Amino acid sequence: MGMTAWKRAGVSLAAVVVVTGVAGCQDGDGAKKAAEAPPKPRLQTHEAVTKVIQAAYKKTSDAKSAKVRMTVTMPAAMDGGGTMEMTGVQGWNPGVMDITMKGSLMAAGDPDAPEQMRMIVLGDAMYMDMGAEKAAEMDGKRWMKLDQSKGGGLGQMNQDPAQQLALLLESPNLKHVGAEKVNGVETQHYKGTLSFEQMLDANKAKSATLSKKDREKLIANVEKIGMKGYDTDVWVDAAGYPVRMVVDMTTAVGTVQIKGDYTDYGPKATVQAPPAKDTYDLADMLKGIGMGPDALRAG
Repeated sequence: MGMTAWKRAGVSLAAVVVVTGVAGCQDGDGAKKAAEAPPKPRLQTHEAVTKVIQAAYKKTSDAKSAKVRMTVTMPAAMDGGGTMEMTGVQGWNPGVMDITMKGSLMAAGDPDAPEQMRMIVLGDAMYMDMGAEKAAEMDGKRWMKLDQSKGGGLGQMNQDPAQQLALLLESPNLKHVGAEKVNGVETQHYKGTLSFEQMLDANKAKSATLSKKDREKLIANVEKIGMKGYDTDVWVDAAGYPVRMVVDMTTAVGTVQIKGDYTDYGPKATVQAPPAKDTYDLADMLKGIGMGPDALRAG
């Protein structure tokens, strides 16, 4: 699997709308009757919505982990586009993942890419199972390690549902959409929108690490690709946990969508790094052949 392919796989992690309709009816003799309009759903006030999302944030944050099925969809204008599905377990505080990835984004630009790949994330370290064929070329080491602290440049890839709920609370137009069933579960649907600048302000931990110059440069680059903002939808069950979260990032060339379905919230997830004897560090390997951290960003 080439560098471009694993970069696409990684960046796709870095990283949602239900439409319903009501049909009318006629009586048996064909005479039209005014169909009795179904009662409009009673929507919650903004204050009530805020309380629900705040409570969901606390419950989700306290839960520490969940099983996840996530789908990333990229428009064709972005290197041909495609989809990637990721299934497994995700944890937060600390941030960890153990997932299996598959989909058209895996093979983009690399005909030798595997049909699916297991990936483990532990803080700044990401491990990708490159398969038996690659292991034969690397002295039996099948796991490739990418350490963001060494210049991996892949950004924050473990955006957990608690973080997304925290961002949603910053939306100035947070609202209740209504009751909906998701994966057989009765839920309440909520929606909010943030501009990129609002998202950056809301994500204070990240903003604090940016100088004024870097922040302006980042915003300019985002505007250059036509990034309009983030639309976030969340479906909360009766127990107060998000069952589904969908984030749509609108750009000038189309919408990038990240859809996550969550189940089995629980205690801290047990995720372990692969054995050191089966792992090679890509940054160290590139450094050994005279290539610096920028090589990880090329592609």
